[in-house]
Amino acid sequence: MSRIGKKPIDLPKGVTASVSGQTVEVKGPKGTRSFTASDDVTLTLDEGSVKVTPRGTSKRAREQWGMTRSQVENLVIGVTTGFKKELEIQGVGYRAAMNGNVLKLSLGYSHEVNFEVPQGVTVTAPKQTEIVVEGIDQQHVGQVAANIRDWKRPEPYKGKGIRYKGEFVFRKEGKKK
Repeated sequence: MSRIGKKPIDLPKGVTASVSGQTVEVKGPKGTRSFTASDDVTLTLDEGSVKVTPRGTSKRAREQWGMTRSQVENLVIGVTTGFKKELEIQGVGYRAAMNGNVLKLSLGYSHEVNFEVPQGVTVTAPKQTEIVVEGIDQQHVGQVAANIRDWKRPEPYKGKGIRYKGEFVFRKEGKKK
């Protein structure tokens, strides 16, 4: 039995869900999201909650049970509070600034990096050394944050680069004479 899958997903005030076949659509104050589950699980809508149950005892059905419940819960969280990833920039002269829909990054290259912000995600730079990525789709927010981080990953000798807030970078000792 899946401990995660057994729990029903409660819908907070202001959030509505509709189930049609294998598709769940959740509407909330931040927008609308939908998810199509596999045929191994059954989705039911009770009074103010969505329930996921497996359609058999096969290994695949049990795997899909907990995963589907987590996906539907992420839809509810996304349309109510949204998801957020924070990035920090470390390094002398490294900075970020928003210019319309383009994130301008100075990362020690001979040129500025212009990162076009995709639809469905908002990127802000409250400080020159901070970047905040927000949106209602957890996967999309994480992917955009990873794409920004890929421009200059933190290196182990001086720790310069773009890192997630609170990320630990293992530091190495330099070469000795």
